[in-house]
Amino acid sequence: MNNTANYISELLYRYECIILPGFGAFLTRRQPATIQDGTNAFYPPQKLISFNSQLKNNDGLLANYISSAENISYTDAVAKIQRYVLSLNEKMANGQRIELEKIGSFYTSVENTLQFEPLQEVNYLTEAFGLHSFASPVIKRNVEIKREVYKEDVEAIEEVIPLTFTPEKRRERPYLQYAAVAAIVLGIGGFFGLKQVSDTNVSYNNKEWQKANQEIENRIQEATFEISNPLPAINLNIIKGKGNSILTPEISKTVSGNFHIVAGAFRIASNADSKVQKLKAQGFNAHLIGVNRYGLHQVAYESYENRSEAIQALARIKREQSPKAWLLIKK
Repeated sequence: MNNTANYISELLYRYECIILPGFGAFLTRRQPATIQDGTNAFYPPQKLISFNSQLKNNDGLLANYISSAENISYTDAVAKIQRYVLSLNEKMANGQRIELEKIGSFYTSVENTLQFEPLQEVNYLTEAFGLHSFASPVIKRNVEIKREVYKEDVEAIEEVIPLTFTPEKRRERPYLQYAAVAAIVLGIGGFFGLKQVSDTNVSYNNKEWQKANQEIENRIQEATFEISNPLPAINLNIIKGKGNSILTPEISKTVSGNFHIVAGAFRIASNADSKVQKLKAQGFNAHLIGVNRYGLHQVAYESYENRSEAIQALARIKREQSPKAWLLIKK
């Protein structure tokens, strides 16, 4: 029995993107609590599920989870996922509607495009655990004013006790003029004070915006990328002759092993060197594994000849160092 759909459902509670290799990716986004005006229904915050058929590359998340859950090797887990995706594609080719338990259903539209309909009964937002939607009855307030009754009562009172009005002589209050002048002065002072506070806030926001941009640029420099078929590093040796200089490419052979645990990819070479020195200071056999097709200098924690050793080391590094580490295989 293939329980791949159940594993995807379990991962949706913890991650925002779960890729089913060869089929597509399930994406989640948070939606706040809502109130439906027509039915007076209250809905708790939840995760909305969507599907992107363009994200098909294996990121290792689902395969590693299946390998750990069923106590099988990573290769067997990948093969199991491939069989599951093959069965889904066969059913879709036959025009069948696919139901994934606790996730949603897939079907082919009239235009022969893949359509996804998420399941609304399951809330993958752990913060909203135990909260359910409910409908509140409309509150009706019946206030009936009997104007005619009130009018008759007033007329009866006026007949018994006539109402008389005595004009009151106003006394001059000069202190009110001073109070008005003081209020105007305070108002003008408050306006300029608020303007100064506003200018201070604008200056502070501009500084924070610049700091945020600088932080984004630094993170882009240290961003890691998943490369399916990276290119090997090339060193150029200069051979001097009798007046001619010949550049000969040489493939770097300082890296041992085909399985590399990647720590990061850097646009600037000095940043990559700094990362290598930092990892070596932490006890890793860190080194550069060349420049990929995007011109990024790749840095590895370790390199291994054996796949199983590399997977075990990757799990340890993800747990103890950085969850962004990933495995690069160079044939």
